[in-house]
Amino acid sequence: MTPDQLTYLVFGILLTLSLVFDLGLLSKKEKTITIRQALYQTFFWVGLAMGFFVFMWTENGQTLALQYLSGYLMEWSLSIDNIFIFILIFSAFSVKEKHYGRGLLWGILMAIIFRIIFIIVGVALVQKFEWILYIFGAFLVYTGFKMFTSGKEEEFDPQGSKIYNFLKRFLPLVPHDGSGKYIVRENNKPAYTTLFVVVIMLAVIDLVFALDSIPAVMGISRDRLVIYTSNIFAVLGLRSLFFLLRGAVSRFDYLQQGIAIVLVFIGFKMLGEYWISQWVDKTVQVFISLGVILVCIAGAIFYSIFIKRKGVPKDIIDESI
Repeated sequence: MTPDQLTYLVFGILLTLSLVFDLGLLSKKEKTITIRQALYQTFFWVGLAMGFFVFMWTENGQTLALQYLSGYLMEWSLSIDNIFIFILIFSAFSVKEKHYGRGLLWGILMAIIFRIIFIIVGVALVQKFEWILYIFGAFLVYTGFKMFTSGKEEEFDPQGSKIYNFLKRFLPLVPHDGSGKYIVRENNKPAYTTLFVVVIMLAVIDLVFALDSIPAVMGISRDRLVIYTSNIFAVLGLRSLFFLLRGAVSRFDYLQQGIAIVLVFIGFKMLGEYWISQWVDKTVQVFISLGVILVCIAGAIFYSIFIKRKGVPKDIIDESI
């Protein structure tokens, strides 16, 4: 068995056990997840990801392991920024807090499936048409500049979105969460609850976010193992991160700008890769990418904490946290 095959096997086992643990233990009861529980769960997911990093370093070498870590940190930081949209979705459809956990779980499971499909297609296209990397690079530069100059409050309206309008057009919807059910019967006909709508929207919105994040990871590494594992480990921890940060996400006003700088950096790196590779060793490139990600994300978070926050609308901030 090759090191890559062994790593895929270990990853598959960890993923299966984690999902069984999450589905079987953490999602059995309809209850509100506290900050302490969310903190423990976040430690678990981050610890699992870091343990896998150590395993990759041992089995696959320094370069691949550092590429995985860079990709994971990139995805993790994007997840923090995306939590703002998730808060808006739950708030817009008035889903009870005790149902958040299950809604996020199934939304994230669907997102993992969509991401795997997206990665398979993306990697296949890059392998067949290498010039697509330049399109990805230009797209990341454009997205980064646009993200840097725009505010996250250029409001996303869940109930006015194309996703919701599509669901409303083709499915019978009811204006309540069905006490935690996805489908209820009204007038002897099946109808879909707001919790069902939220799950679909979370999955589709995450796929839209992946249009930025997956090309960004490809700018760090072309290795399928790195792209799969860094993406999925980051998404797995998204639910606990939501409960941990939903009351504090409004403090990270400048995280968007930090992420934007990283996207622009990776985009230019992809555009100039042919010339960069002639002058800079691949391992050194990985260290530089990792350093840029760490400095930009950490700097944006610290800067946000010490600057008066612009914040999210008061009506979606959980004052109990």
